[in-house]
Amino acid sequence: MKHYNDISSFNKDIGMENPEHPLFSVTFGHKSDGGIEDIIFTADFYIISFQTFISGDITYGKKEFDHQRGKMTFFRPNQTVTFKNVKVEDGCFLIAVKEDFLSGTFLFSEIKSYGYFDYETKEALYLTPSEEETIWNLARIMHKESYNNTDDYSKQILLAHLGTLLTYSQRFYKRQFINRIQTTGAYADRFQQELDRYYNERIVSQAGLPTVSYMAEKLNVSSRYLSDLLKQETGKTAIELIHMHLVKEAKNLLIEGKMNISEIAFSLGFENSNYFARLFKKEVGVSPNAFKDNSLN
Repeated sequence: MKHYNDISSFNKDIGMENPEHPLFSVTFGHKSDGGIEDIIFTADFYIISFQTFISGDITYGKKEFDHQRGKMTFFRPNQTVTFKNVKVEDGCFLIAVKEDFLSGTFLFSEIKSYGYFDYETKEALYLTPSEEETIWNLARIMHKESYNNTDDYSKQILLAHLGTLLTYSQRFYKRQFINRIQTTGAYADRFQQELDRYYNERIVSQAGLPTVSYMAEKLNVSSRYLSDLLKQETGKTAIELIHMHLVKEAKNLLIEGKMNISEIAFSLGFENSNYFARLFKKEVGVSPNAFKDNSLN
């Protein structure tokens, strides 16, 4: 596996132009034969790209990329990426940003808040024609600015436009969430069905508490993408919905009165009753014992 410390060597290997700035690069185009050599790599920088893929496989994390349409992908530093037999059409751009370029600026922390850098590539951003035009305009402005003579305003302008591109990407992802919910069914319902199955089929006895990663795997999305989908649909993240389910089940068992607190905690997948009691009190406002006593009176 190859590791890229600098943007120049990465651009060279995938057929993009040599960057003007060592820490910030916006480049266009690809190799004349339309192909990218097979490579497995990590990099010390953020990568944002728009490409229309004809064929080939890209793996990001553990999932393969589907290349049916042109799309934007977002790679965070040190994430393993695999390109294999990749061919692309004309019209692509690549933005590469070293973290050092962001140090001491608002984007150093803000860029980490954008969940799409943690999405698998199969959940990359599909753009409508108008959205594509917006993104490309920003990329062209940043490219032009990076080739201007550097002055006191250059970095500020580049960061402002990069921040705008990231914000637009977040907006466009939200549109995609809504469209995906409409075309694939309500994720909250499917999420709840998986939670019910988790307990009805006694998976909890072997696996313990249900996790977001387990639920995401069952719904064939990444953990971060699932949480964002659910947040869009219900106002709650995946872990919040899991906690709500646990409390609902716990309330039922407490009112039923057939098990003590430790037995209830164990049946729900908690390793100890103290953790269960803390979560229950946080969500309900009273301890399990107090809730049980109030229910009996």
